[in-house]
Amino acid sequence: MDRRQFLAASSIGLTTAMAGCAGSPLSSGDAGTEPDDEPGSNSDTAPESDSGTTEADGEITVSASGEVEMEPDQAVVSLGVEASGESAEAVTDALSSGAKALRAAFDDLEIPEENVEEGQYRVYPARGRNADGFEGRHSFRVVVAEVDRVGEVIDGAVEAGADDVGHVSFTLTEETQSELRKDAIDAALSNADNEASHIADNREVQLEGTTAVTTGDVQVNSVRRETAATDDAASGGAPPTEIDAEPVSVSASVTVTYAFAA
Repeated sequence: MDRRQFLAASSIGLTTAMAGCAGSPLSSGDAGTEPDDEPGSNSDTAPESDSGTTEADGEITVSASGEVEMEPDQAVVSLGVEASGESAEAVTDALSSGAKALRAAFDDLEIPEENVEEGQYRVYPARGRNADGFEGRHSFRVVVAEVDRVGEVIDGAVEAGADDVGHVSFTLTEETQSELRKDAIDAALSNADNEASHIADNREVQLEGTTAVTTGDVQVNSVRRETAATDDAASGGAPPTEIDAEPVSVSASVTVTYAFAA
C-alpha cells in the first residue's frame, strides 16, 4: 500500500536584503526623498522590467524543509557465520563451509545472486587473557526485494548455520528514492512559497518572483531493526521471525530568494 505522506516544514528561517538607502526594513528609501545624482546615473527614472512594473525594491530569503513518507519497498539484512579453532587454517575452513551453506540457503530462498554481497571477512587471534587459538567471521549483506519475506530469509539463514545475525534496514529502491526526492523538494519549495507569501503580506509588499534557489541535502531515513540468532531458531523450534517495518521518510531543504516591490 502506498503510504506516501507530505509533512510540514521542519525549519524556517528568514533574511531580508534591500536596495537603495536605509529606511524601513523592507523598503528602498524614505517616501519623498530624492536619490542623490551621480555622474552617469539615471536614478531619476526607475528602470522598467519585462512585465511593465518597476524593478524589485529588495529581497526576502526563506529557508524551509519538506518531508515525505512511504512504506519501504526493500530491506537489507546483515548476517553471517562465526568460527573458532586452534589454528587459523581450521577457522578458515570452518568459515568457508559456513559461507557455502549460507549461499545454498540463499539459492533455495530464490534470492538473486546480485542481491548477495560479501561483507566482512576476518580471521584473528582469540581475544581474552586466557584465550587460545583463533576466531573469525564472514558476513553477508542480503538485499530482500519483498519486505514481507525478511523473517523468512533470516529463519532460512539461521537454519543453514548463520550465527551472526546483525540488523535489518528497511529502505527504498533507487528508483523510489529518486521519485520521493523530487516530492520532498516540491514539499520544501511549497513551504518556502507559503512562508514568503506570509512575510510579504505582513510587510505589505508584493512578491515579484524568484531570484535564486539553493537545495540542501536530501536524506533517506531508513528504519533499522536489530535481530539476533537463537538456538531455538537454529533447531527449528522457534516460531517464524516477524519484523514490522515502519514507513521510510525522505527529507529535503531549500533556500529561496524572492524579489519584492513595495
